[in-house]
Amino acid sequence: MMEHKGYVSGPIDFDPEDGTFSGTVVGLVDVIHFEGSNATELLESFRGSIDEYLAICAEKGRSPDKPFSGKMLIRATPELHRKASLRAAREGLSLSAWVAQQIDDAP
Repeated sequence: MMEHKGYVSGPIDFDPEDGTFSGTVVGLVDVIHFEGSNATELLESFRGSIDEYLAICAEKGRSPDKPFSGKMLIRATPELHRKASLRAAREGLSLSAWVAQQIDDAP
């Protein structure tokens, strides 16, 4: 996983026919693609693609997609929702803080 200016790469694919690695930035509506034939080129392409995306957005006067706003909608059964809420309350946490802690503690 690579990170640049808060943007994070998704899985990296390898094309054995072309000998290139490629990927996209995750967590966006817009698509930011990058590729390279080795690790250095891949990292440079990743950073350059994000910088170019931000420049294009600025030129067009529009706000770029923000990666990972921190807001998540989680769907669960009412039973699971109740169970999580009760656990959070027992630990003196809000449901959001408890879920975040569970994710952070996950291996």
